[in-house]
Amino acid sequence: MLKDALGAYRGGIHETTRVIGMRPDSADAWNDRANARNCLGNFSEAVSDYTRALELGLRFREALTALGNRGLARIVLGDLDGAHDDFSEIILRKPTNKLLLRSAFVQRASVKEKKGDSEGAAADRNMAVMLSVR
Repeated sequence: MLKDALGAYRGGIHETTRVIGMRPDSADAWNDRANARNCLGNFSEAVSDYTRALELGLRFREALTALGNRGLARIVLGDLDGAHDDFSEIILRKPTNKLLLRSAFVQRASVKEKKGDSEGAAADRNMAVMLSVR
């Protein structure tokens, strides 16, 4: 949304909330509101909106982005298991965009490190390096 790009996130939230009220099954509207909330630092509400958008069925690319954004928000909230699941889901979906796949491995490695799994973190970092070389 142009308003979001210009910093008018609150208007974006208001507008997408209105759209959600009219079309509660619009995955895109839930995703748009999640992005606006995420940008404002309302991570808990953003996670809820990303979850709803994913349940309603985003397109492949948008779903991958929503999973990544939700994973990052979950890290901030201290939900490392949820963040791990989100980055793992991106990896399982095997996106052809190597940068996105590499990023999912790097983020999951970070989560594993925070959880005390240094061996798993090292394995994910190795995968990220391998994706950089190819």
